[in-house]
Amino acid sequence: MSDTDNPAPQPSPTSSSTSRSLTERDIAILEFENRWWQHTGQKEEAIRDAFQLSPTRYYQLLGAVIDTPAALRHDPMLVKRLHRLRDARQATRRARARGTAD
Repeated sequence: MSDTDNPAPQPSPTSSSTSRSLTERDIAILEFENRWWQHTGQKEEAIRDAFQLSPTRYYQLLGAVIDTPAALRHDPMLVKRLHRLRDARQATRRARARGTAD
């Protein structure tokens, strides 16, 4: 059987976004998260200065980046820490929505 008889499977649209390589901006975002406290001033100001993005857009991009396997391979400790922080924030919001927050 030749390679043309059995072509390689094409990635689905959803899998291509999760298996993609990190872009330079993705890496810069991860590195920023790892050391943002070294910047003077507020984090929001540092985000605007470093990326020319609103903090809202930055956090949308960060959320997408940390959900990729490539980010986990790039810096597993950072990505796992960011997942834990996100999970804790989501749990707090859910508790607040149910009216059970302390």
